This record gives sequence, structure tokens and C-alpha cells, in this order.
Amino acid sequence: MTPVDLEHEWLGPDGAPVVVLSNALGTSTAMWDGQAPDLAERLRVLRYEHRGHGGSPVPPAPYELADLGGDALALLDRLDLERVHWCGLSLGGMVGMWLAVNAPERIDRLVLCCTSARYGPPEMWAQRAATVREQGMEAVADASIGRWLSPAFVERHPDVAAAMRAMLVAMPAEGYAACCGVIERMDLVAQLGAIRAPTLVIAAADDPATPPEHGELIASLVPGARLAIVEDAQHLPTVEQPRAMTDLIVRHLLG
Repeated sequence: MTPVDLEHEWLGPDGAPVVVLSNALGTSTAMWDGQAPDLAERLRVLRYEHRGHGGSPVPPAPYELADLGGDALALLDRLDLERVHWCGLSLGGMVGMWLAVNAPERIDRLVLCCTSARYGPPEMWAQRAATVREQGMEAVADASIGRWLSPAFVERHPDVAAAMRAMLVAMPAEGYAACCGVIERMDLVAQLGAIRAPTLVIAAADDPATPPEHGELIASLVPGARLAIVEDAQHLPTVEQPRAMTDLIVRHLLG
């Protein structure tokens, strides 16, 4: 499929090393609000929206992981970025693994957060895609928030939870469904041994979507990868534990 021009934004000083922040399914760049300002003190931060998300185009389905990776490469080319650090969460981590395998010369250091190299069962993703196509994003909103954020966090920060829910509901249903298809058909397990970028894998202890064993598998197969577990967080530790996430990312990217 032809790459699309992705919506993106910059933060941070010109000339600093570039880190790309890549989002989870159903989220916008706002999911990095707890990291981007601090990272931008020392790095040039590039945030973007996947195809089918936010302000990016919504081309016709189906999409494959190679399409999302091709979009990202086209964005790097358009911005004259030869080599970048990559930090992706969930779907964003899947794109990061694809890039590190298929365009290794473009990826310097890699951070993979709450993600999976093979995320079954496929029927679950096909059913979720069918649900949003038939009923809209509201039909999956509450269940998604239940995976993203712990009940204790939602109780303490109802405004944050409401904002995350509104972000999800605003996503184009067709784009979300098509990206469900990406995850349904993705399997990177056999390719992880080819990754040469220094890799940090972050898992959240209480993540019901990609439990720590998903991260453990990735870390065991990527040569030299290191695994870190963030406590007291579900699928979006960037929101629940912003300081811990920022510290882990900075230490890996800047040493």
C-alpha cells in the first residue's frame, strides 16, 4: 500500500538526538503528555498519529504492519531523519520492532513498552473490528479504559480517565478497525533475533492486555535486550506512572 502523510508534531531543541514516540491503538499523541515535555529538555521529540488515527489519513482497509512501518519510514524521509531513537507502546512498539528488523539502519536505540510480538487470539481482534464497524467506538470505550487504567487510578483521577475515554471515542471507527486487523495478523516472534538496536522492554505489572510475559518473551529473543517492570500500572503506564516511565526511557536513550 502507498504510504500516507502522517500527522505529526515536534518538541525540543533543534540539533538534539531525535526520539520518535509511537502510540497505542486507539490513542493520540496525548498518551505521551507525561513524558514528552521532560524528554524534550534533552531530546528532539517527534510525536505522530498512525494511519487511521487522529489527524492522519484513513485509507481503505486492510492495513498490515508493513503499511504502518512504511508510513513511519516515509515520515522519516520527509523530515530528512536518517536515524532515530524509537519509543513505542503497544501498537507503536509493534511498529518499532518491524522497523528494527526491516530498516535497522534507521533505528538507533529502541524502547518497547507494553507490547507483544504475537498477540492472539486472532478471533478477538476480528470481533473487535466488527464491533466498532457496526456500533462505533462507544461500544469498546469502557472495556478499553478498563484495560488501560487501573480502577484505583480512575477513582483518584476521574478527569484523566474521562479525557482518555473521549480521546478513544473520537478515533475514526474504520481506522481503529483496520488497525485491529494489523494486530490480528501480526507475528514477529521469528524475526526478533535479527534486531541489533540496543533494546529496553518495559512491561507493566498489572497490564491485562499485554501481561509481563509478553515483554519477557520479547526480551528473551532480542539479543542483549533488557526488561524492566513498572509496578502499579496497567496497559498505559505512561499515564499511570509517568515519572517512572520517563526515567526508564531517558536512562536507556541517554545513558
